[in-house]
Amino acid sequence: MTRFSTDPYSIPAPSNFRLLTDAERRASLQGALSDWRPDQDLWVYGYGSLIWRPEFDFAEKRIALLHGYHRALCLWSRVNRGTPDQPGLVFGLDTGGSCQGVVFRIPAGDVPTTMEALWRREMPSGAYIPKWLNCRTNDGLISALAFTMNRNTDAYVNGLPVDRLVQIVRNAHGSYGPCIEYVLETAQALQESNIHDKRLQDLVGALRTSMNQHN
Repeated sequence: MTRFSTDPYSIPAPSNFRLLTDAERRASLQGALSDWRPDQDLWVYGYGSLIWRPEFDFAEKRIALLHGYHRALCLWSRVNRGTPDQPGLVFGLDTGGSCQGVVFRIPAGDVPTTMEALWRREMPSGAYIPKWLNCRTNDGLISALAFTMNRNTDAYVNGLPVDRLVQIVRNAHGSYGPCIEYVLETAQALQESNIHDKRLQDLVGALRTSMNQHN
């Protein structure tokens, strides 16, 4: 889906929003796992809510550094943290820079069931492009499956000013709850994992200032 507005910060038209069909989602998952062998454990890279709410069992987790992408509130959320009429924002892996997150090792026998549930959560509309990426951990380099941002979808937005971010995050609410909860929980989880993200910390400061002003 391509962008139709000349305003790079405009909210996507609700009429353009479409969920993937079950068949499309299954095909996406099958494509991502095409090189996975049933006897292999699988690593998943988390950089947002997966860090504090993975919703799957894992055998191990590690802090991991990923080069070539950075964490950004660049995805309009029209299901989980917003609606088509009032979308929220969630994190995507956008190109450039680096990102520190967490990798989770899923036992081989759990992979099919776990990944099917994860695809329902992360791929409702196909705004992410799942990719196998090299992640550096203290125990060596591993290949992990990560959900990167699809810049060719109308769900992509880049460079929103802080005051606009605050407005969107404070007001949006989706099937998983308030957008502000998502942002604050992610910031807290990163802090507890000793992961520094200055952009996110600055946004949290602006959010708290805004909340204090309106109380």
